[in-house]
This record gives sequence, structure tokens and C-alpha cells, in this order.
Amino acid sequence: MRTTLVIMAAGMATRFGGGKQVTPVDEEGQLIIDYSLYDAKRAGFDRVVFVIRPEMQESFHEAIGARVEGHMEVRYAYQTMDRFFPADCVFPEGRTKPWGTAHAALCARDEIDGPFTVINADDYLGRGAIEAIHRFLLEEAAPDRMGMIGYQIQNTLTEFGTVARGVCDVDGNGFLKDINERTAISAWEGGGRYTEDGGKTYTALPKGTMVSMNLWGFHPSFMDRIQENFGPWLKENLPKNPGKCEYYLPYVPHLMIVRGEGSVRVIPTDEKWYGVTYRDDLQGVKDAIAGMRREGIYPLRLWD
Repeated sequence: MRTTLVIMAAGMATRFGGGKQVTPVDEEGQLIIDYSLYDAKRAGFDRVVFVIRPEMQESFHEAIGARVEGHMEVRYAYQTMDRFFPADCVFPEGRTKPWGTAHAALCARDEIDGPFTVINADDYLGRGAIEAIHRFLLEEAAPDRMGMIGYQIQNTLTEFGTVARGVCDVDGNGFLKDINERTAISAWEGGGRYTEDGGKTYTALPKGTMVSMNLWGFHPSFMDRIQENFGPWLKENLPKNPGKCEYYLPYVPHLMIVRGEGSVRVIPTDEKWYGVTYRDDLQGVKDAIAGMRREGIYPLRLWD
């Protein structure tokens, strides 16, 4: 069974100042995405689909795709504002912000013919987590069964600002009950806390709280679910926030759970996330990668 890794890389990288997907994290010039791809190849993924903006392809292929294509099948998909935009919806004047992670994943649908995993380009997610989601694809993925790697909140935060995470409510059998996207989470007392009113009030997220890092496993039919819900989501949210509303990937599994159309098995991990959300994060990522290379988890040159 062929498995595909979908990497969402079309984001503007505004908080980092642009170009963080192609910022080296070691002295060999390798990137965070190289380590994700190396872990994916080692886990058994056969193909990678990079979701990018059309104008990025030449530079992206030169920086990343060219050195991977000798090891995995490489495809490109393009996220543009008009792709899959429903004919019965009115495009908001002046909108330039991409439609979000669910739309980014949907833009890869023409390249999907089997179970697939979705990740962000600028996240290091950990070897064990990638291996676990690949096993799920082979053993469990079905039209009514999705998988998600659950991270502990304290392993996913930066000390330099806020982050967005999907906060999970998991039942006693390890299945997702609900997921809520919180867009302003910061570290606090060993765990985290989030605000929805610009810092006037906070809600605590204790150590061990499970969150999503957008490491999902899906049956190929999930693309149909993303597309069929895009129009209704637009009609509900465009009137409220036409310039900035985002169609987040976790929203679709949430709908399926609520409607009784499917379940999400949450696969817990102790892996630590590393990413460059802010420019000051970069040195910490470099130090972590260097430590893993010293321990022999990764070779000095991944693709030799």
C-alpha cells in the first residue's frame, strides 16, 4: 500500500519574517523539513506532496525537492485562493490571506490515491511520532477512522511568544471527543495558558494537556469531506471575518465526530516539537538537532 506525506508549505511565514521553510538548522545546510522527510522515508512513506504557492516551485525545488527526489517520489500541489472555491460563494474583495490548513490539504487531492499524512513544513515532529502515524495508515485508516498524534502541551511551546494549537478532549478509550483551535497559547507554570481577549484573561492548560500539531492520518476519502464542508464553512464565516477567517484542518474531523460520521484515534507521544515560529527560536532548534546528531539519531548528511 502506497502512503503519502502531504507537507503544507504555502504559508507566508510572517512571524519569522519570511523564508523560514528554507532556513538551515545545521552546518550542512539542512532544513527542518529535511529531518521530517528523512523520518518519513525511514518510516516507510513512498511519496511526498509539497503544497506550495505556484511562484515558489523553482526555488522550493532547488532548496528541498531536488535532493529528496532520489529517495521518494516528489509531487507539487498549488494552493491558490481560487482552488476549490465554490461557485455559489462570493469571494471577499481584497482578501489575500490563504484559506487555511484544511484548504491547503485539499489542494493536494489530485495527488492522493491512498492513505496519507499531513504535516506543516516548519515543524520538527519527532521520529517516533512519524513512525506511529505511518503504522496507523497501514493498519487502521478507513473512511470512518482517522488518526492524530497527540502531543503534551509543554512539549510544543516556545518561550518567545504565542502559538496556535488544537487543544484536545480525549475520552477514556483514546478517541477524540472534541478539538478547539486556540491561537494565542503561551508557556505557563510547566504547561500553558491561552487568551482570547488580547491578554485580559487567561485559561490554564495544565502540564500533560493533549494538543494537536497537525500530524494527522487519513483515508483518501477524507478529501471529499474537506471539499464538501468548504462551502458551508465559507457561508458561515465570511460574513463574520471576510479578511482573516481560516478553514482549519481539525474542523473537519470535529464535524465528522459531532455528526457521528467517524472517529479519531489519538495516538499519544512523548516526542518534543521543535519549530521556528519566531526568529529567536532558531538557535534552540539548531542546538536540539545537533544534540540528536551527536546521539546518532541522525547522520551528519541525511541524503548521502
